[in-house]
Amino acid sequence: MSNNPFDLSGKTALVTGSSRGLGFLMARGLARAGARIILNGVDVGRLEAAKNSLKQEGIDAETLNFDVTHEADVIAAFARLDQRNMVPDILVNNAGIQLRKPLLDFTSDEWRKVIDTNLTSAFIIGREAAQRMVARGHGKIINIGSLASELARPTVAPYTAAKGGIKMLTRSMAVEWASKGLQVNGIGPGYMLTDMNQALMDNAEFNSWLMSRVPAKRWGKPEELAGAAVFLASSAADYINGQMIYIDGGMLAAM
Repeated sequence: MSNNPFDLSGKTALVTGSSRGLGFLMARGLARAGARIILNGVDVGRLEAAKNSLKQEGIDAETLNFDVTHEADVIAAFARLDQRNMVPDILVNNAGIQLRKPLLDFTSDEWRKVIDTNLTSAFIIGREAAQRMVARGHGKIINIGSLASELARPTVAPYTAAKGGIKMLTRSMAVEWASKGLQVNGIGPGYMLTDMNQALMDNAEFNSWLMSRVPAKRWGKPEELAGAAVFLASSAADYINGQMIYIDGGMLAAM
């Protein structure tokens, strides 16, 4: 056994929405800490590209193609993992989408799409993973929230509702499963340099506001989430449960 509490050797980690962006970089961070990685996405081409990118670093990853919003597909995916003896020790519920428009302009279908992708999928996948983790008496679930788990701003109401839900889902999972040997926590990224935020990055007025609002005076780098993911997935976090760690350059701490 390693004396390093952050060593994830011998652990299997499933990261949803990990063919690119934050999910891919967290998956890479977990792999560098020793975990066996299962990448997930709906685009087979992107999944293979992500797998090949890791392979160039000497990391062998598995891929699992399924839509996180389709319950039957999720259940079938976990059945395939069971057959391959690849039950995750670590689950990162990262898959998410954004849709920006005034609240009055959202249709019910658009609302449901954002909620289903960002919140309901975490419940469904978390439930399937936890059933297996509870049976073994251990497991780590990391739900990806947002600054929007705490703060609202115009044009992202369903996203804010979903991410606020992620915070409370994380607490609910922790309360129900802590006695079963599971730790369930969340990561709340601040404004990160991602494709999802490209429109904001290109907006000079928004960028100026952000630089005045964030104490660190910069956007977050996507790779800066990896350390928190490794920490929460490791034995170093065995007595941490139901918590959200915000990686936001100090934004929530500032008035």
